Amino acid sequence: MIIGNGTVITNDEKNTFIEDGAILVKGNLIVEVGKFKDLTRKHLDEEVIDVDKKLIMPGFICAHSHIYSSYARGMKVNKDTSGFLNVLENLWWNLDKKLTLEDVKLNAYTTYIESIKNGVTTLIDHHSSPNAIDGSLFKIREAAREIGIRTSLCYEVTDRDGFDRRDSGIKENIDFIKDCENDNSDMIKALFGLHASFTLSDDTLYKVKEATNGLSTGFHIHVAEGIYDQFDSLKKYEKRVVERLFDFNILNEKSIAAHCVHVNPLEIEILKQTNTNVVHNPQSNMNNAVGCPNVLYMINKGINVGLGTDAYTNDMFDSMKCANILHKFNTYDNTVGFNETKKMQFENNPKLLKNYFKHELGIIKEGAYADVVTLSYDPTTPLDESNWFGHLIFGLSGKDVNDTMVNGKFVMRDREILTVDERRINANSRQRAKEIWKLI
Repeated sequence: MIIGNGTVITNDEKNTFIEDGAILVKGNLIVEVGKFKDLTRKHLDEEVIDVDKKLIMPGFICAHSHIYSSYARGMKVNKDTSGFLNVLENLWWNLDKKLTLEDVKLNAYTTYIESIKNGVTTLIDHHSSPNAIDGSLFKIREAAREIGIRTSLCYEVTDRDGFDRRDSGIKENIDFIKDCENDNSDMIKALFGLHASFTLSDDTLYKVKEATNGLSTGFHIHVAEGIYDQFDSLKKYEKRVVERLFDFNILNEKSIAAHCVHVNPLEIEILKQTNTNVVHNPQSNMNNAVGCPNVLYMINKGINVGLGTDAYTNDMFDSMKCANILHKFNTYDNTVGFNETKKMQFENNPKLLKNYFKHELGIIKEGAYADVVTLSYDPTTPLDESNWFGHLIFGLSGKDVNDTMVNGKFVMRDREILTVDERRINANSRQRAKEIWKLI
């Protein structure tokens, strides 16, 4: 089909910007990009989707999130949540223990639906459900396949729930990784999930190292999100978190080190030398009051720093808006943050996905996957190749997304989810959340 009669923001190497533009999609790939009138004259037999002057862009990428947190919105917590450790113990580690496998799948439905409605076409998730580990990643995959979103999944291995659950978490990761190796759809990928250094003993990391021997996989782990992670590592192992992970071969070009709020220059150098990807989650860091990572320094050092949400939101526009101003505020320098945010979302997130997927994502060009969104936007000032990101930051939000295509198929048209019953799913989630909240 031809999707056109809109302004095409390609995000390609030349920053190609096409007014009255169009893209030609065949199967799950973009095969041509150009002027709307040229493509329609050239390909007379193709179905034409006229977007009526909307923006046409690559789908957005969320590089770190937590599907299991879906029930938390509006939830009252009666226990102490002062300080990051209390937030973990009394909120998140309290909630995740209440989830059944059906909750896991329902959480996946609601998270993926909201992501699609905000223009997110690829989501990298980090999952936890200690009393429903076995099969949990497969349940999430069922929801992803039904909805039609591209995703990467892992299970959060930790010592905090006992050795049996730790071993179950290792097994769930390995089973899912091996199963995904036989999946040729290129829609579902697997990483090996680890919680954080301070909940992982050396014995556990040795078991992980043994279990992953011979597998070509990356790891997805929280790194120095709170300062306690560093205190624990220094006290128990006399080394900093990144040094410890390096010693266990956790760091590589496929691995994701989420947050990295409290890493020092030595650790940053190790992340650079191992080509480890870092994912910045600005709203979550602010909400948890853990600090502001030195993203500007890491980017200047050449580290691939991507952008996620940590499930604070499912709208990458929110995350971009916050990243833009957080680093201005933190450095007292109003000249920073803008270009770095654009780089994280539109250069580094696509670069991260190149480690896992066969074709390019986050870009509109010949040969890239047809993960495309349209946005309703009637700008009040000129919009061109030099300022489109400024319009995204200051003029648009996820609610402006009109259509979402993933892998060459529309999963949302005119704000309506096409693949599942959104109202039924949301109603089921509200009812189940009431029951979960009584247990918190």
